[in-house]
Amino acid sequence: MLNQIQIRQATHEDYDELGQLMFDAVRNGPSAYTELQRAAWVSQPRNGPDWTARLDGQVVYVAESLDQVAGFMSLAKEGYIDFAYIRPQNRGSGLFRMLYEKIETLASANHFGQLWVHASLNAQPAFAAMGFTVSRKESVRIGDQTLDRFEMQKRLGCNEAESSNGK
Repeated sequence: MLNQIQIRQATHEDYDELGQLMFDAVRNGPSAYTELQRAAWVSQPRNGPDWTARLDGQVVYVAESLDQVAGFMSLAKEGYIDFAYIRPQNRGSGLFRMLYEKIETLASANHFGQLWVHASLNAQPAFAAMGFTVSRKESVRIGDQTLDRFEMQKRLGCNEAESSNGK
């Protein structure tokens, strides 16, 4: 399947599909969260002006397979990975790694010293596999639900070399 995957930058035409994909990723398939927690997190597919503005402020990569977006990941300011979602049927296929590698390459090209993310219980193992470490565990309140997550970070190699050179 991976040989049929194309990674590309998202366009405005993708945004509604990305909102649907996020809904699908959170609400369907196996999860460490209860149904009530998942419904509080993403009650419906995201779309509209606020969604567009949020995505416009980031670089968003999509993984496309057979003309369907199978996953997406975004890089916001200061090295923050805001979104990282894979459709349930595409989990375990290597899409996360492919998208992450594009994000890390972009971050390195922009001289970010680190990447960081608020990872869900579901995403934490995937980010750990990419070299992220947990800085702290958090509990966030959404409506009447409390969801646990992890703040994670990864130092990028480009600045480690600069640091050792005294820059």
